[in-house]
Amino acid sequence: MHRMCQPQQLINGRARRNLLRLTAKSTQFGKKTFTSWLIESAGTVPLQRRSDFADGQVDNTEAMSKLMEALELGDAVCLFPEGMSRFHPTIAPLKTGVARIISDSLSRNRDNPSYEISVLTCSITYMHRQHFRSDVLVTFHKPMKFTPLTHPELLAPVEWTQIRSLTAKMHEQISSGTLDAPSWKLIRSAKMAARIYAPVGTEMSLGDYIRVVRTFLEAFKLAEASPSQVNGDGGPQLSAEGRAEDSRIFQLSNDLQAYQDQLVRWGVKDDRIRKPLPRPIMLYRMSLRLAWSILLFLISIPGLLLWIPVLITTFIAVRKFKRTGPVWDTFDEIAQYKLVYGLVSGLCVWLGSVLFTFPIAPITFFLVPAIMWMSLRWMEDAVSAFRAFNALLRLFLVGPTQLRKVYGVRADLHTRVMELAVGTLGLPKEPEKHFPEVGGNEKGRIRGRWTSNAKYFSVRRRRKRDWNETLRLYDKVDYPEDEY
Repeated sequence: MHRMCQPQQLINGRARRNLLRLTAKSTQFGKKTFTSWLIESAGTVPLQRRSDFADGQVDNTEAMSKLMEALELGDAVCLFPEGMSRFHPTIAPLKTGVARIISDSLSRNRDNPSYEISVLTCSITYMHRQHFRSDVLVTFHKPMKFTPLTHPELLAPVEWTQIRSLTAKMHEQISSGTLDAPSWKLIRSAKMAARIYAPVGTEMSLGDYIRVVRTFLEAFKLAEASPSQVNGDGGPQLSAEGRAEDSRIFQLSNDLQAYQDQLVRWGVKDDRIRKPLPRPIMLYRMSLRLAWSILLFLISIPGLLLWIPVLITTFIAVRKFKRTGPVWDTFDEIAQYKLVYGLVSGLCVWLGSVLFTFPIAPITFFLVPAIMWMSLRWMEDAVSAFRAFNALLRLFLVGPTQLRKVYGVRADLHTRVMELAVGTLGLPKEPEKHFPEVGGNEKGRIRGRWTSNAKYFSVRRRRKRDWNETLRLYDKVDYPEDEY
């Protein structure tokens, strides 16, 4: 996960953005590639990283000067304070570049009382960033504004503690809008708790879902970091009641992990346990899901054939690029290659199809992109339907005795999760009624049977029953354990 900060100058009391200045690592410049040309043509400013040079010596004086000049001209500047894209569950220590630019820019304009810089921090939360068609939440926070008059402590000569303090404030603000945990295990537990609290089918926006997950996550983080868990001695600063509460939350997190492990072994989701089905109903729904999956797959085949050149081109380009360096340092470039090569090859397929069908070109000009888009939509629904069939089949093969046992486990977890959510964390008592009222009609959450059926083939949206859903044949609930 990565986040960006965007300093912006306000001139004469109003925002003026002449240009958005992006930044990128210097190793992406000066290459004879389309992506390098595109980055340079967009006016991107190169930043040197110590890790890219054998001696570790870098000089970003010129780059910083260009960024400050851009701010003074009214441009917006986009920076990535973590320094890289990450697959880790926690935010990396932020670089101090943003704070230093603010300090230097204010110092250069210390005699201009109307000069102001606004820092707009952004949190980006991926559900599963490495998987196709996964959801992502982008959260912009309240701007942090700086002027020479209101922040004299940032004027040169500035103490390094002030730079560190400002960087820490930005880190805290960014962290407040995303899932930031010391381990994937805690995020996994928090998502399981959120799924039990607001089950599949609850009409809620992605933002509400992330905030609910984060609320549980913060509770699990505090409980795990409690002295009663770390030292085993209760810690002198905690009361007996506080220690008991932390132990209760800590145990709930572990029990949620064990419950999720059981679901993974069976290949089912919590929703299948929450609403037990008679075996005849399972057989009926299995046949329905399988037939629907086959039908959707068949009608999507023409469009999928048009996607094949795009997929092959992108796969070859990314595979060749991965050989140029370590995977952990090429995440950004991989995304760029997928975007650029996918777009170019897609346009070639579109134009090639139009030329090949020249007699009816006015029709295929609009028909080809429509077929490609809708085939992707139908393919997603086909995969979702087959995944539902597979889950029902696995559940059908589980013995009734085992099912009754896990039903009891789930009922106990639901009681404990609701006690934590409502009694301790202050979440709404009835989430299935609360979130539809505050969230409105969101992606995949269409109200009413008629509206849902009528918009099933909508070009704009695809119904998703779960924000955790991706284009895969199984539910993605696990996370990488090894460090990249």
